[in-house]
Amino acid sequence: MLGLPVATELHKQLPKKLIYERFSLNASEKNAIDRDISKITIVHEISPARVKIAEGKKVKAIFILLVHLKRKDFLEKTIICVSKIIPQNFVMILEYEDKACLGVYYKKLYLTSWQKTENLVLHLQGLDFDALWDNMIVQISGITIEQGNILDEQIVLYEQRKKLTKEIEKLEKRIQAENQPKKKFALVQELKQLQKEAECTNESI
Repeated sequence: MLGLPVATELHKQLPKKLIYERFSLNASEKNAIDRDISKITIVHEISPARVKIAEGKKVKAIFILLVHLKRKDFLEKTIICVSKIIPQNFVMILEYEDKACLGVYYKKLYLTSWQKTENLVLHLQGLDFDALWDNMIVQISGITIEQGNILDEQIVLYEQRKKLTKEIEKLEKRIQAENQPKKKFALVQELKQLQKEAECTNESI
């Protein structure tokens, strides 16, 4: 799957019952997983023993989990819950019927767009597993790391830009709907300040 080397292929089911018992989930967490997920299978183990990439200082191996969903409109908090309780670096293939998306949790949940499962691709890029893991996050999140930045710095800037963009769009709508000149003027000044902040954020990337 995902165009990954045959040597990494694995087929090991991860029973939900085992997850519940090993990680002592409460009733609410169990119900959320049962509602959204039918089964979880480990389909790839990417490790130095299986691919010619050096072990990282932090990342020793990466697993690919195939998560069979019961519904496409799953709750993201269910996937986040699974991501937090399994103490491994892993990417998820979230599959519903014949469509799927890739997901990875790194401080927040990132998802790709939905497409045919067989069309999903994940490239192995990096001189060691630390770099390989970062590149997988980049591929799934769509975040571009500019020269001189590390992943964590880029994510902070990305989230700042995203937040400012939403605030600007919201303020522009308020300006269009405002009829009182004084209030409209104040909103325009606020908009200019946000646009200035956005420009500074873009320049720092």
